[in-house]
Amino acid sequence: MMSTLKSFVIFSLWLYFASSIHAKVHVRVINMLQDGRSMNIHCQSKDDDLGNIILKNGDEIEWSFSDNFWGTTLFFCDVQWENLNYHFDVYSNARDHKRCHSECRWMISDYGLLYGYDQESGKWSSFPLKPMRAS
Repeated sequence: MMSTLKSFVIFSLWLYFASSIHAKVHVRVINMLQDGRSMNIHCQSKDDDLGNIILKNGDEIEWSFSDNFWGTTLFFCDVQWENLNYHFDVYSNARDHKRCHSECRWMISDYGLLYGYDQESGKWSSFPLKPMRAS
């Protein structure tokens, strides 16, 4: 009886970790610039490059992926509008595994303001957009 219970617990833990490692994460980045301004956005990870996309005001880019086995998944984006250039981590397993376990939602607004939705708390929080030099 004890051996069966132990086997069940081990199997349950294995199933939990296996499903959480390979769970899909959906990312959405929305252009919330004022005055109908568009932005250029280029998002990528070490393994995937989503290319350059022009987002009109109110439009969004979205994609899905699975965290890697080691828990080191990192997606980042470079955004540009007018003469402003910024960079931010759109998904970092270390920061976002619990904060946006199944969906990472981001809004980019004027003056380099970035807001991310926290699924755990149900609230939007501000995050830094790192300025980049114009190329």
